[in-house]
Amino acid sequence: MKLSVTLDRDEDGIWIAECPAIPGCVSQGKTKPQALKNIKEAITLCLEVRAERGLPLTVETQQVEVLV
Repeated sequence: MKLSVTLDRDEDGIWIAECPAIPGCVSQGKTKPQALKNIKEAITLCLEVRAERGLPLTVETQQVEVLV
Protein backbone atom coordinates (compact mmCIF):
# COMPACT_ATOMS: atom_id res chain seq x y z
CA MET A 1 0.00 0.00 0.00
CA LYS A 2 1.37 3.41 -0.94
CA LEU A 3 0.35 6.30 1.32
CA SER A 4 1.38 9.95 1.52
CA VAL A 5 2.76 11.40 4.73
CA THR A 6 3.48 14.96 5.77
CA LEU A 7 6.63 16.03 7.60
CA ASP A 8 6.75 19.20 9.66
CA ARG A 9 9.32 20.47 12.12
CA ASP A 10 7.96 21.77 15.41
CA GLU A 11 9.32 24.68 17.44
CA ASP A 12 11.59 22.31 19.42
CA GLY A 13 13.17 20.88 16.25
CA ILE A 14 11.32 17.55 16.42
CA TRP A 15 10.03 16.17 13.11
CA ILE A 16 6.31 15.37 13.14
CA ALA A 17 5.08 12.81 10.61
CA GLU A 18 1.39 12.33 9.84
CA CYS A 19 -0.55 10.12 7.46
CA PRO A 20 -3.65 12.18 6.55
CA ALA A 21 -5.40 9.15 4.98
CA ILE A 22 -5.49 7.41 8.39
CA PRO A 23 -7.19 9.60 11.01
CA GLY A 24 -5.02 10.00 14.11
CA CYS A 25 -1.95 8.35 12.60
CA VAL A 26 0.88 10.58 13.80
CA SER A 27 4.45 9.96 14.93
CA GLN A 28 7.67 11.89 15.44
CA GLY A 29 11.45 11.66 15.45
CA LYS A 30 14.55 13.73 16.15
CA THR A 31 15.57 13.41 12.50
CA LYS A 32 13.62 13.08 9.24
CA PRO A 33 14.75 9.47 8.71
CA GLN A 34 13.75 8.56 12.26
CA ALA A 35 10.34 10.24 11.84
CA LEU A 36 9.78 8.33 8.58
CA LYS A 37 10.74 5.03 10.20
CA ASN A 38 8.40 5.74 13.10
CA ILE A 39 5.45 6.72 10.89
CA LYS A 40 5.82 3.49 8.90
CA GLU A 41 5.46 1.55 12.15
CA ALA A 42 2.53 3.74 13.21
CA ILE A 43 0.78 3.19 9.86
CA THR A 44 1.10 -0.58 10.23
CA LEU A 45 -0.35 -0.49 13.74
CA CYS A 46 -3.14 1.94 12.83
CA LEU A 47 -4.19 -0.22 9.88
CA GLU A 48 -4.28 -3.31 12.12
CA VAL A 49 -6.47 -1.55 14.70
CA ARG A 50 -8.82 -0.15 12.06
CA ALA A 51 -9.18 -3.61 10.48
CA GLU A 52 -9.91 -5.21 13.88
CA ARG A 53 -12.60 -2.61 14.58
CA GLY A 54 -14.17 -2.97 11.15
CA LEU A 55 -13.37 0.61 10.20
CA PRO A 56 -12.39 1.68 6.69
CA LEU A 57 -8.61 1.38 6.46
CA THR A 58 -8.20 4.85 4.98
CA VAL A 59 -10.24 7.94 4.23
CA GLU A 60 -10.10 9.86 0.97
CA THR A 61 -7.70 12.79 0.96
CA GLN A 62 -6.64 15.18 -1.72
CA GLN A 63 -3.79 17.65 -1.88
CA VAL A 64 -4.52 20.86 -3.75
CA GLU A 65 -2.60 24.07 -4.20
CA VAL A 66 -4.28 27.32 -3.25
CA LEU A 67 -3.14 30.70 -4.52
CA VAL A 68 -3.30 33.46 -1.91
